[in-house]
Amino acid sequence: MASSSGSARLQDVPSIDLMSELLRRMKCASKPDKRLILIGPPGSGKGTQSPIIKDEYCLCHLATGDMLRAAVAAKTPLGIKAKEAMDNGGLVSDDLVVGIIDEAVKKPSCQKGFILDGFPRTVVQAQKLDQMLEKQGTKIDTVLNFSIDDAILEERITGRWIHPSSGRSYHTKFAPPKVAGVDDVTGEPLIQRKDDTAAVLKSRLEAFHKQTEPVIDYYSKKKIVAELQAEKPPKEVAEEIQKVLSS
Repeated sequence: MASSSGSARLQDVPSIDLMSELLRRMKCASKPDKRLILIGPPGSGKGTQSPIIKDEYCLCHLATGDMLRAAVAAKTPLGIKAKEAMDNGGLVSDDLVVGIIDEAVKKPSCQKGFILDGFPRTVVQAQKLDQMLEKQGTKIDTVLNFSIDDAILEERITGRWIHPSSGRSYHTKFAPPKVAGVDDVTGEPLIQRKDDTAAVLKSRLEAFHKQTEPVIDYYSKKKIVAELQAEKPPKEVAEEIQKVLSS
């Protein structure tokens, strides 16, 4: 019987899981604490690199959209407030989001630190985040800036085509289907996501540059920004991140 706190007793855990958990803890014990922010436009490769960083440094991955949805689903006090704001068609306030991050970083999985993705998007949010971390006696160590030319992003994103029922994805330039416009396996037509068109990308990039570049300036003054050349192949970007985080 698991205890009411939801943590199973050790003797109830299968021994193979116990071993892998012990090995993970031993590996993680020697890792330095890291609190990271990933900043970059849509398609810059943050989603590819964050799981690699998370596993390598035993960090928790905090995507603010997912955390908000989880808090709403769990009906936490902050989640209830966030749902009220969303139901009224309003934006969730910065203080609420920072509160949800504050709760999340205290979890055991975040003991070694965290990767923040999708937040902060404005300088005010960055300041509120810093104040919250200061109260905990910590701070952001490194901001990884996935720097990439808009024209390269347009080629990356507008070339993506998806087979809806299987989720198989193709790219007109980098991974084309055998026959243009159809899935290799079923021969069914491929579709393009609504967000993957040039017009949608243009407006998302404009919003990103306007809102987020001041955030990069804010952290640059603190001398914690690492510029990554995100147009490079993922393996090279991963090596670049490794160098930054091990120095």
